[in-house]
Amino acid sequence: MIMRVSLAPVKLRPSLDGQAPAFLASEGARVILGNASNLDGLVNPIAPSPSTLFGPRGAALASEEGPLFVSDTGHHRLMIWNKAPAHDGAPADMLIGQPDFESEGRNAKGDPGPATLNVPTGVSVSGDVLAVADAWNHRVLLWIGMPTRSNQPADVVIGQRDFDGILANRGEASAAADTLNWCYGVTIDQGALWVADTGNRRVLKWNRIPTGNGTPADLVLGETDFISRDGNAGRAVADIGMTWPHAVTVVDDRLLVADAGNNRIMVWNELPAKNGSPCTFVLGQKSFSGIDHNIGAYYPTAATLNMPYGVACLGDRIVIADTANSRIVAHERGDLHMFASAGYLGGQPAFSDKGDNRWRSARRDSLCWPYGIAACGRTLIVADSGNNRVLLWNAAS
Repeated sequence: MIMRVSLAPVKLRPSLDGQAPAFLASEGARVILGNASNLDGLVNPIAPSPSTLFGPRGAALASEEGPLFVSDTGHHRLMIWNKAPAHDGAPADMLIGQPDFESEGRNAKGDPGPATLNVPTGVSVSGDVLAVADAWNHRVLLWIGMPTRSNQPADVVIGQRDFDGILANRGEASAAADTLNWCYGVTIDQGALWVADTGNRRVLKWNRIPTGNGTPADLVLGETDFISRDGNAGRAVADIGMTWPHAVTVVDDRLLVADAGNNRIMVWNELPAKNGSPCTFVLGQKSFSGIDHNIGAYYPTAATLNMPYGVACLGDRIVIADTANSRIVAHERGDLHMFASAGYLGGQPAFSDKGDNRWRSARRDSLCWPYGIAACGRTLIVADSGNNRVLLWNAAS
């Protein structure tokens, strides 16, 4: 991930949109992993090592004690800490995707296999099942049983017939129930597997964790059938189609999808059971037809979003990685409706503020393009991609 520098002309900021109550600890992250900055805040060239990260886009804790899994996306590897790290810069214990901690390269600069990765992104863990969205190999890898050694091969691959396949939609122009294309997000919930099949502009559901390679999905959202792959289902943006879906979460039998390309979160009040089921409402837009980031304004508000790539549940709150606004916003679970205003904010001092690291060097409580988020107990795990780090951030007391 390349650090971004805004070249936009300076604009007068509107009046502050309210100082937001804290929902994350005010001192910032309790642990920072992968930080690679000099004292002057400039980012060093990031050579792979047991303690460095390059543009991480996903992370998940199996429990509050660990293990911790991080998609070190730019180094094409999955980093594993056997226990939840207790201090900044703690080195990983194991890795998958490279022969050692000092190597990098897509598919380890060799042939694809059950222990290689190419732009790994989403990570999810539930019970003894680990799922990794191996985005540019157009597949999801599943471990049935937690890895106990470096480069332990995955047990199951979906999206491809076998571990050798790496073509989008297996080389076909159309999609299918058993193919994937730039799959960036993955979630395991109550024995079901959800995948944000981003390049096919859809979300897929497997009712049970697949145990065989190439198992077809049971449900598709964002399209009305398994073959189509058109943005917004081939029509004007509405309550069915998607553009660039990136993350999925399930809360209280509600389904939430981060529809990043349409700058919104799609919400189904009941888990959909039919292909192409329309969502109930959206966050980030005033109506189903809205698509502009920050509803067309330069500065955000408590109700707007700009390329939201992540969504999770932390306690009683729905948490959104509002990626291009370099902030995290949160809603009360019981107060969700069309264009609802967030009640909580992280990474910025006020809802009308934006800017990578608040236009300064990185701090423990600042963000630069937070990409993936996950929650475990009272810990929010943030893949702070633009800062080349992962944050373990406590909920506020």
